[in-house]
Amino acid sequence: MTVRTRIAPSPTGDPHVGTAYIALFNLCFARQHGGEFILRIEDTDRVRSTAESEQMILDSLRWLGLEWDEGPDVGGPHGPYRQSERGDIYAEHARKLIESGHAFKCYRTSEELDELRETRKAAGLHLALKPADLALPEEEIARREREGWPHVVRMHVPASGTCVVDDMLRGTIEVDWAQVDAQILLKSDGMPTYHLANVVDDHLMGITHVLRGEEWINSAPKHQLLYEYFGWPMPTLCHMPLLRNPDKSKLSKRKNPTSINYYRRMGFLPQAVTNYLGRMGWSMPDEREKFTLDEMMSHFDVQRVSLGGPVFDLQKLSWLNGLYIREDLDDDAFLKALRDWAFNEEYVRQILPQVRPRVETLSDVMPLAGHFFSGVPAIEEGDFDAVKLGREDLVKLLQFLTWRLETVPAWHKEALLAEVKALAAHFELKMKDFLAPVFIAITGSVASTSVMDAMAILGSDMTRARLRHAIAVLGGVSKKQVKRFEKEYREL
Repeated sequence: MTVRTRIAPSPTGDPHVGTAYIALFNLCFARQHGGEFILRIEDTDRVRSTAESEQMILDSLRWLGLEWDEGPDVGGPHGPYRQSERGDIYAEHARKLIESGHAFKCYRTSEELDELRETRKAAGLHLALKPADLALPEEEIARREREGWPHVVRMHVPASGTCVVDDMLRGTIEVDWAQVDAQILLKSDGMPTYHLANVVDDHLMGITHVLRGEEWINSAPKHQLLYEYFGWPMPTLCHMPLLRNPDKSKLSKRKNPTSINYYRRMGFLPQAVTNYLGRMGWSMPDEREKFTLDEMMSHFDVQRVSLGGPVFDLQKLSWLNGLYIREDLDDDAFLKALRDWAFNEEYVRQILPQVRPRVETLSDVMPLAGHFFSGVPAIEEGDFDAVKLGREDLVKLLQFLTWRLETVPAWHKEALLAEVKALAAHFELKMKDFLAPVFIAITGSVASTSVMDAMAILGSDMTRARLRHAIAVLGGVSKKQVKRFEKEYREL
């Protein structure tokens, strides 16, 4: 048997370090066994999925040195490798489940589902929704079908008992069937949910081992049941520990930069980032901290993965990156790294239109555009003294903008401008006054290039990181303030 592993990211935003972490371990496991590593794009979310995001995923994984044997860009015998191009396959398998009595069409409306959940909640029932709970009279089902009501396809699940799942790292996992709902397999628009597409694709693509984040443990019973319904052997499961913030909370963009683009933009070396991700819950046999990807692949043993919840510590990554710069780069390699990082033609060409109208000598460029070639600006609380806002309103403005930018699907100037205009109207400020503190947070000065263009060029995670840094410089947001801010923000 040829070992085949996969990574299946969703192209719905910036490429996440968690995706790279899981991809790295899948790649190493496959290579350890002389197997194959597959990249599949899970783009069934028609609203949020973008070609731009998919390309960023491909670029960032390749930047880290993670190469795949089959995928949407390299092809392979099991394509297509985008789920959006496999709709007929999922529809056919959903039909088979309905015909075999393992799935059913559900015509319940969202309002009916909400009412059903509220009724059950009021009655003290906190168990998952089962087929019996969702059932409608046969004549009502016939009427809704005859009138062309939208429907989803849901799977049948046991009402009671225990599901036993085997895991490479965790051994036997038991999940109470009472907590497992009648999962939607096919949405009303005909697109599959993760659960159906994941199982069908893994089987048809010959995936033998699934290494994924522990957040999918609760979904394992549904997947195991689907394999049984189809009569297929189930791949071996391995649920990896989640990356954590230093406070042990789940790594999230609200507390830490999570985009691979951010670390690339900050000037981290790809080999250092890959090395550091390899240290997330795993260690070399000799316990050394610095090792190459080839060394990790040759010494990899999944049983050396610790379940303790690896902490993604930015200071530790910075230390390791410095080690690589000092020990692995001579002057020529250092110069090349600088050119590749920020002084490359593609990046500088984006900046030239911003600075050319504003300079008289070439020596004017760096003071004016230095923020394009740096990390987080060295700003102080006093830098905001000239801003005509009270301290709490100032912090709230920056916090609201940070939250708002987290939801921008396509990062370009027009989309950013729309968000800024909406917030300026909420705060009843002119655009100039609203952007004054944003200008300082992003560029680190009060006189520079256009802040909107700067945000577009710097990228989403770098922009949000600079806003979060400014909030911290201003004293941060207390727990009481967060509650007040969130309540007001939800009313926007």
